[in-house]
Amino acid sequence: MTPAAERRFTAALEHIPGMVAFVAENAAALGVHPQRILQLELATEEVVANICSYAYEVPPGEVVISVYRAAGTVRVDFVDNGVLFDPLAADAPDLQADLENREIGGLGIFLIRRILDEVHYSRRDDRNVLTLVVKHETA
Repeated sequence: MTPAAERRFTAALEHIPGMVAFVAENAAALGVHPQRILQLELATEEVVANICSYAYEVPPGEVVISVYRAAGTVRVDFVDNGVLFDPLAADAPDLQADLENREIGGLGIFLIRRILDEVHYSRRDDRNVLTLVVKHETA
């Protein structure tokens, strides 16, 4: 499948606003409801912040963001060739634990899984591929 839009970014924290804007603008052009775009922006910020901060042993690396439209959905792929990391394999955070006793991290992917329709991870050709999917017709 050919992406509707694709762009390569330097995986650095200062590029996050541009990455978020790229996803939001293309999702809007593909008919995603404004409320869903806000959710996609939040998810994108979380995903790329983690890539920028943790994917590369020697930063900065790159992240390729591709936006696709298919059968009532919009799919966004985030591809990096950083260290192997499956964020979906992590245990769900213990939301009942006191703040002082909670492990650091894990809330971002938990939130992403709650607000989006689908989230997938795969490792292809020594690259991490995280896929976010939203239905574009409804809020």
